[in-house]
Amino acid sequence: MKEKVEYNIHKFSNSVDSDIIEQIYALNQENTPEVGSLSSIKDLQNLIRLSSINYYVISQDKIIGFIICFREHSTYDSENYKFFSKEERNFLYVDRIAISHKYRRFGIGKNLYLKIEQMAVSNNLPICCEVNTDPLNEISIKFHKDFGFSEIGNRKFKDHSVAYFKKLCEY
Repeated sequence: MKEKVEYNIHKFSNSVDSDIIEQIYALNQENTPEVGSLSSIKDLQNLIRLSSINYYVISQDKIIGFIICFREHSTYDSENYKFFSKEERNFLYVDRIAISHKYRRFGIGKNLYLKIEQMAVSNNLPICCEVNTDPLNEISIKFHKDFGFSEIGNRKFKDHSVAYFKKLCEY
């Protein structure tokens, strides 16, 4: 049986401390290909600048997870984001979520999703995301389906494939 992990979830913006940004960048890179690789910390800072709502998870002064989300009308150039921009008038798009391997299966990802779901419900927004199908991210697909997401499409890229998911979040 796993021990309980003590952690706190903090909302952050593009003015977040540089040490936190460096830790988030390192965690992002450790979690590829489950999340897209970023070529530099500057790319991460730009991503955060364009995004709408973000949280990071800290345990014992170390970042162990994060989530970065976008609303509609962003200038974000992601093909996956553009899919939802064409399909939905208003939405909350989860661009990336990562949990340190050591801290998985403690409910941290679920708690991050519960945070953004509160915002989605209060604004009557669906939550949208994509999950890799090649390479297959079976754990994430199961997580999203168990959390009430439905698959609404898919796309094959040159080097990977994704399934698109949506969860309706209404009052």
